[in-house]
Amino acid sequence: MSNNNFLFETAWEVCNQVGGIYTVIRSKVPSVIKRHGDNYAVIGPYFQNKADAEFEHIPLPDNPIGWSIQKMWDMGLDVHYGTWLISGRPKAILFNTESVKNKLHEIKGKISTRYQINLDNTDNLFDDVVSFGEMSYIFYELFAQFHDWNKQKVIIHFHEWMAVSHLADLKYNNLPFKVVFTTHATILGRYLAMNDSDFYQHLPFYNWFKEAAHFNILPQVSFERLAAHNSDVLTTVSNITGKECTHLLGRTPDSILPNGLNIERFKATHKIELLHDSYKEKIHRFTMGHFFHNYSFDLDKTIYLFTSGRFEYKNKGYDMSLEAMAKLNHMLKESGSDKTVVLFIISKQPQHSINPQVLESRGVMEELRRGVSSISKEIKDKLFVAAASNPDNPKLPDLNDFVDDYYRLRYRRALNNWKSDRLPPVVTHNLVDDANDQVLNFLRTSNLLNHQEDRVKVIYHPDFISESNPLFGLDYNEFVRGCHMGIFPSYYEPWGYTPLECLASGIPTITSNFAGFGDFVYSETEGGIKDGVQIVDRVFKSFDESSQQLADMLHNFVNTTAHQRITQRNKSEAFSTIFDWEELIRFYDEAYSLALSK
Repeated sequence: MSNNNFLFETAWEVCNQVGGIYTVIRSKVPSVIKRHGDNYAVIGPYFQNKADAEFEHIPLPDNPIGWSIQKMWDMGLDVHYGTWLISGRPKAILFNTESVKNKLHEIKGKISTRYQINLDNTDNLFDDVVSFGEMSYIFYELFAQFHDWNKQKVIIHFHEWMAVSHLADLKYNNLPFKVVFTTHATILGRYLAMNDSDFYQHLPFYNWFKEAAHFNILPQVSFERLAAHNSDVLTTVSNITGKECTHLLGRTPDSILPNGLNIERFKATHKIELLHDSYKEKIHRFTMGHFFHNYSFDLDKTIYLFTSGRFEYKNKGYDMSLEAMAKLNHMLKESGSDKTVVLFIISKQPQHSINPQVLESRGVMEELRRGVSSISKEIKDKLFVAAASNPDNPKLPDLNDFVDDYYRLRYRRALNNWKSDRLPPVVTHNLVDDANDQVLNFLRTSNLLNHQEDRVKVIYHPDFISESNPLFGLDYNEFVRGCHMGIFPSYYEPWGYTPLECLASGIPTITSNFAGFGDFVYSETEGGIKDGVQIVDRVFKSFDESSQQLADMLHNFVNTTAHQRITQRNKSEAFSTIFDWEELIRFYDEAYSLALSK
């Protein structure tokens, strides 16, 4: 595509981190800037609390963008122009949706009349979406008046339904923009997958209108379908989601735009092992604080696995991960294995606070650590003096003589406080609804409750990990590097960034062929298994067969040698480079060229 063409990219998650689309756009920007330079701008909503952290105002340019914004200011509309403070520093236009809330009834009425979409009983978020669409349309209409269309064509790339309430108006009023729409996951597909265990088998037979009304998402689905049918080019992120588009949106995508990462941000190369060992030591420290007050195990023979993401118990494959863990626990006990597996489940669930027992155990361990450190320092100093004073005596003195009674007493008290007969808890926080939590209920039913004889231990951390977290002292990316493997056997996953982030961090991963990422790896690399990715077959196997396949994969991984795991980490990072945006941006170029040809 010629770089002379102008590209607007619009999404609800521009300067507004909510979910995965933020990662898509943010990580892609440097590659887009390389191609388009100043012929590129992003558009999103203005929320001051978010914008203060990653948006910087700059003067209006003397061009159609600046003239359009000035005209909107003259109309009393609150529009912000500046730079998004991310790699690439793209120009950003943000609309404060409060500017048109006084006309919301009129705006909704126009949409309802024109497109027969009932907007009577919508929530505040939906009202923000509609207001954002109205302000976006005003901007595009003004821009179309000021722009010299003989010199330059303009593409608008819309992401997801929250950015498209006005998309059909561009065609309705014959504005000369070329329109690309990407649905990263159909709204209805996500709801159906959570509620139908045979979602993919039933996909061709759903009545979209009836199902959307059933889940009370008819306006959202209607906007999505309207955008799909009024765009010049419809795209999605995987072949799997493409099937949803065909059956639920009534249009097959024109092209697939796989998601990538800015791999340079993750690249460690020769430092992979140093970083892994460094962060693993911090996970070791957490593990000791959590378990060793009750019983201990060999940390050198401990494998750290993790799964993470939005809490969708079935869609994200938490149910299958736990089922496989129960089977793995049985397999390891039956074989008499001396390995210990610790599974971390990292998600976000309503919770009151960190479990006081967890904090107390960690605090007592740190007191024990300080006591041991004091004793070791005292012994070291006294031993040196004794050695220097008696060069004719080569025998090692009794080290007990070097410890003062104060430190002996402190050491004994710390040990006494450290011992506990309470089982290590499986959940680190006090949940708001402990009794109905799906993860906890599975663990209780399967009796996978961190008993000493269990070879598989589970740590359920119902909050996202950040550097300020008092339990780990790691940010999420550091935590990932410290683990041995990520597990993501998703049932519904249009793409799946978490396994890709594992690879980029040099960590092997398991995903499924129901995940867009897994499907892409399988089709592009003949399985990719040798390079750090394993694919659980959820298309042709039953749940029980798939969970057993996952358990077998994990059993094999647990029994690999340290050297084999080092090799896998290096291959994982090397394999991730095919998902760099510099490699995948060509799919976007092709979609834009197709739009221009329409």
